[in-house]
Amino acid sequence: MNYLADLASFLVFFVVATVLVALYLAVYTLATMHNEFALIRQNVISAATALGFSLVGFALPLASAIVHAQTIVDCLLWGLVALVVQILVYWLVRIVMPNLSQRIAAGEMAAALFLGAASLSAGIINASAMTF
Repeated sequence: MNYLADLASFLVFFVVATVLVALYLAVYTLATMHNEFALIRQNVISAATALGFSLVGFALPLASAIVHAQTIVDCLLWGLVALVVQILVYWLVRIVMPNLSQRIAAGEMAAALFLGAASLSAGIINASAMTF
């Protein structure tokens, strides 16, 4: 019978995480100065790279939140913290590279990889810092 309770818990956390990922993608793509999905549909590899690394940078602390959360509310709140951190990383990288979105939209991989590495690094640090 414990397996059924574990399955129910898994499903709740999985659904919440999936909703958070969808929310992240919606908020992130609104916060950036370029349209990632339109660029990806046009096969702009730099847009897919930057968004992909950013998504992984979000998923790492979200996974940590799931592992450490005592309640679904804990998971939700720490997932929102991870979302905010990733948005901040984008804006901080734009300070260093003001033409970031234009470069990504133009297909420049250096800009995409720098943003992706910053996003992934922030996600790793964020996940490690979640020791609640």
